[in-house]
Amino acid sequence: MSANGLVQIASHYSVDETVRRLETSLAQKGLQIFMVIDHSGEAAKVGLKMRPTKVVIFGSPKGGTPLMIAAPSLAIDLPLKALVSEDEGGKVWVSYNSPEYLQQRHGVPEQWIKGIAGAGPLLAKAVE
Repeated sequence: MSANGLVQIASHYSVDETVRRLETSLAQKGLQIFMVIDHSGEAAKVGLKMRPTKVVIFGSPKGGTPLMIAAPSLAIDLPLKALVSEDEGGKVWVSYNSPEYLQQRHGVPEQWIKGIAGAGPLLAKAVE
C-alpha cells in the first residue's frame, strides 16, 4: 500500500479485457456491478484524448450497509471501486483503496472492515 492508501496490481490484459475479467470474477462471487465508467470514452466524445481508463463500481448492499451504519462517512467510498488504467508505457493497472486505508480514514472498527477486505485478492486473481 502506498502512503495515499492505493493498492496497484499489474494486469496481463488490455483495459477492456481486464474490466471484463473483473466483472466476471466479481459477479461469480455474488457482488453486484453497479456501473462501469469509461473515462477515456467520455473524453473522446468531447474531443479529448486520454489513455484507456475505466472505473468499475461494485459491492454488496448486504456487506456495505452495516459498514455505513457503523461509520456513515464511509458512504463516500462505498460502493467499492476499481480503477483500470493504461500507463504511458502501455502497461495496464488495477488500483483500489486498501481496506486498512478505509478503516483509518473513517474510524471503522477492525472487525467491520473485514467485510470488504476480500475484494483485493479477488481483483488480483482476476488479472493473473
